[in-house]
Amino acid sequence: MLLFEREIELPAVPGHEGLLAYLEESLPQRLGPGEAAIRLAVTESSAESYRCEVGVALGQGEYRPESLSSIFELARRSGEASDAFNAVLIVPTGIGAEIGGHAGDATPAARLLAGVCDLLITNPNVVNGSDINEIPENGLYVEGSVLSRFLLGAVGLRQVRSNRVLVIVDSHSDRAFVEAAVNSVSAARSSYGLRCAGVVELDPPMKLEAHYAPSGRATGRASGLDALWKALDTYRGRYDAVALSSVISVPKHYHMDYFTSGGEMVNPWGGVEALLTHAASTAYDVQSAHSPMLESREVSNLDPGIVDPRMAAEIVSVAFFQSVLKGLHRSPRIVTGPDAMREPGVLTAANVSCVVLPEGCLGLPTLAALEQGIPVIAVRENRNLMRNDLEALPWAPEQLYVVENYWEAAGVMAALKSGIAPESVRRPLEGTRVETVTVEARSDGESGGAALREGTTADGDGREVLQGRPAGDTGL
Repeated sequence: MLLFEREIELPAVPGHEGLLAYLEESLPQRLGPGEAAIRLAVTESSAESYRCEVGVALGQGEYRPESLSSIFELARRSGEASDAFNAVLIVPTGIGAEIGGHAGDATPAARLLAGVCDLLITNPNVVNGSDINEIPENGLYVEGSVLSRFLLGAVGLRQVRSNRVLVIVDSHSDRAFVEAAVNSVSAARSSYGLRCAGVVELDPPMKLEAHYAPSGRATGRASGLDALWKALDTYRGRYDAVALSSVISVPKHYHMDYFTSGGEMVNPWGGVEALLTHAASTAYDVQSAHSPMLESREVSNLDPGIVDPRMAAEIVSVAFFQSVLKGLHRSPRIVTGPDAMREPGVLTAANVSCVVLPEGCLGLPTLAALEQGIPVIAVRENRNLMRNDLEALPWAPEQLYVVENYWEAAGVMAALKSGIAPESVRRPLEGTRVETVTVEARSDGESGGAALREGTTADGDGREVLQGRPAGDTGL
């Protein structure tokens, strides 16, 4: 199987109505024979067009997954379950996010938001800091494609005490780097009781190459995956989650350029990692996460000095593997099928109270929340490469909140959890609007046709329908 990305531009639909269904219908028509979409980012949108960067899997080779689920599958929730307040925090990989674009540097934001909800469900990019992973105690570590499917209602999540983690590492010409990964596993087993389902070395190794997409996002290309699929098939039934470690090829100067850029250079490694884990998790319905393996001792010995704090976790690590192992240790299991998803204790889209993401990010999680009626909190301070006006989407009233920073996001979450309108704690408080519906009387004493006031329309039965915001809906 070959993994790569395609850039596809599509004409916009009026008012962006039905955007998820439109993308589901239109994007496959732009792919080649045997190609399946596994990842989607709308990098720039306008009233005229959508510029999409689509992660693609092309089936080839002796060993490959039997099938890949559609990334657009939607099962609408009937509403929100109000017995708990659960939030989803997303920082997409490879978009150059100011917060969460480097090495676990969105973890403080995650811990802040976790303090105002019952469960915080987040993608690995938020908390993976090489050998550091300080995911909140009430946090759930969920691979990116699984998180999208969860919000779409296609899968559920079941919390666990622990997982059997299968560790898959690439062979390497310098055994020191394989041994560093194995020693990380041993450290996890001895320090917090990781249940290791086995360590498998792939020979020949996978071939992962990182590069940048036209938008500037980190992406890449993955090939030589036969040994990976064979391992996942061979050990199936003996593991609950998969930890991957392999070399990611980049131009040699990227290492020094990145660490001396002061955080300005987009982390080049995460994009191709996301392609790989999206393919593995989608094909095998299993949580997966990846860490890069250093190419050589020459790279390992580079000395960039004191670096931007957001990158420091990478500088002090050799294996970069501990965050992945710790995250997968208690990552929730994936539940499929409508009957299984109705079982007690299974989390579904109905259990999500809000989604928090960087402003401008338009991908499957945003579209899922839009379709499911889940409130979205977009954070302006988390600047990134995506160029989308989320306020242009057809949100329901009080569904989108654009805030300046994660402090404000926590405040909006606290208000939603308390059942109060977030704008009610701000001043000035806009006056309450009153709209009037009138009905004209006929000369025979019966009610005649309704006189439609400005700002109203009639439905198919002639009843008046108020247009615009209802009374009290002032926005934030």
